[in-house]
Amino acid sequence: MISVVIICIALGILILKYVFSGSGPNPFETDTREPLKEMVHDRKERKKVLKQGFLASKVPENLDAIIIGSGVGGLGLAVLLAKVGKKVLVLEQHDRAGGCCHTFTEKGFEFDVGIHYIGDLLDHKPFRCMLDSMTNGQLQWEPLENPYDQVVLGPPENRRQYPIYSGRTRFPEELKKCFPGEEKAIDEYLRLVKKVGRSIWLLALLKLCPVPVAKFLVYTGLAQRLSFFFKMASRSLTEVVNELTENKDLRAVFTYIFGTYGNMPKDASFSMHSLLVTHYLNGAWYPKGGASEIAYHMIPIIEKAGGAVLVRAPVNRILFNDAKEACGVSVMKGQEEVHIRAPMVISNAGIFNTYQKLLPKELQTMPAIQQQLSMMKNGEGGLSVFVGLNGTKEELGLKANNYWIFAENNFDELVEKYLNAKREESAKSVPLLFVGSPSAKDPTWEERSPGKSTLSLVSFANYKWFEEWKDGKVTNRADEYKELKQAFIDSVLEVVMGVFPKITRDKVEYIDAGTPITNTHYIGAPKGEIYGADHGIARFSPELNATVRPQTPLKNLYLTGQDVFVCGFAGALAGALTCGSVILNRNLHLDTIALAKKTKFMNDKLKGE
Repeated sequence: MISVVIICIALGILILKYVFSGSGPNPFETDTREPLKEMVHDRKERKKVLKQGFLASKVPENLDAIIIGSGVGGLGLAVLLAKVGKKVLVLEQHDRAGGCCHTFTEKGFEFDVGIHYIGDLLDHKPFRCMLDSMTNGQLQWEPLENPYDQVVLGPPENRRQYPIYSGRTRFPEELKKCFPGEEKAIDEYLRLVKKVGRSIWLLALLKLCPVPVAKFLVYTGLAQRLSFFFKMASRSLTEVVNELTENKDLRAVFTYIFGTYGNMPKDASFSMHSLLVTHYLNGAWYPKGGASEIAYHMIPIIEKAGGAVLVRAPVNRILFNDAKEACGVSVMKGQEEVHIRAPMVISNAGIFNTYQKLLPKELQTMPAIQQQLSMMKNGEGGLSVFVGLNGTKEELGLKANNYWIFAENNFDELVEKYLNAKREESAKSVPLLFVGSPSAKDPTWEERSPGKSTLSLVSFANYKWFEEWKDGKVTNRADEYKELKQAFIDSVLEVVMGVFPKITRDKVEYIDAGTPITNTHYIGAPKGEIYGADHGIARFSPELNATVRPQTPLKNLYLTGQDVFVCGFAGALAGALTCGSVILNRNLHLDTIALAKKTKFMNDKLKGE
């Protein structure tokens, strides 16, 4: 008994020393928010920030770090480092910065590719305060409707629709109205997801504390005993929900949001799902001016510290010295390699691209590298359809909300059958579809594109269905590819028109789809995945989370973004915070909490005056 007490005290001291303290600089120490400036809609002006093409002459001298990939996991980390005076170069292979936060324009319609809605953005919350700090207070958020999601189940002749409300009391209250007699199941579901959400702290701790401490927590079983997150992580979403209720529609409503991380409920960790549910409990928001506003307000902070964000800069390999320490990168400029040196290289390109494509062959085979790769697998391929419509949101019946449309309530069977069927069969009947209207969510849209509207439609698709055309020219692939893509477009458009009666084919001015191989081309996703490495049950084992951390087995090479923490906008930023914590030698997660408390105190003081 005494030995157990001694071990616990020693463990506590180690955790306090290495995790809850830190002597490094704090990026959130000063309030850098500035008065709101007028929004810039002029494309030429925005291009100067978001589309700075790579030239060797534009590379700053005496760099402190190079970051590969300008998704929010890379840009966010670059901002954190810039705020403490570090000179950072961010390199992006695409022709614009932002990763999944970028937008593109076709025939006068602007489309977002990855930002559909963000949660947890109440003024006093750490996540909101952190984002305000990382954009100097210039990024504005517009709340969505409440209900923010509509879950639609069943075929047209037997369609059921369930509204999902935000609000810690309203969410369960409204569900109980839809499912009388299921009050106990709804209360227990909410209790479980909240309890999981509160215990996420140990996930960060395993990635920040010294490896021996992390291993001790894992192999003694303490990680699962200390954290309800890890206790529930090994249980599937289907398993937990099926224990709560026999009502199949309620089971579907409990699990519908699995589409935001890409695993069918029977393969999804209940803990991952809980993070998503708690993320939206306080509401949902969309960036005013569209998703590109995020990168647009981060890049000037990086530049102010002497850094740069350069596009059309494909990194083809990471450079190492004789001691096997990362010391720079090689960028392809036409047929020539340009070598750029820095004492630190950070990859936001994902664990598979980093280890399998960017490392020299002899380093790829290192046992420690192979161990990490063996613990992860590629996520499911994403399918996106972009629709430009003639008509205002009022004329088309569009609101600032989202629709999750399913062919029926048996999600596991639906998705499994769909992904394992022949591609021609699956193209005729897509069983799950996310529908959102960026134009209806953005209050600046009408001013920028009067009389027009857009839809973003998202589902999943098997990478193998399209793999044979991966080497074709992205804008002009084979006719067979175009025919297959068109079949998917036609079937999802049919679904949309069935739910939105005011949207008809004659209203469609532009429509196109991005398949998994499109994702590979534009965002560098090895298998067309949109959420990084797979988020199934195995991803949330204590062992994996103690092993896959910002520090790689190679000195001076770090990982940031989705694959370090979890997927999505918030998850990629959590990856940036975790990587920044290691580099700056302080717990930035705790610094964001302190920032929120400080902000709330100052706001309350101002109100009192």
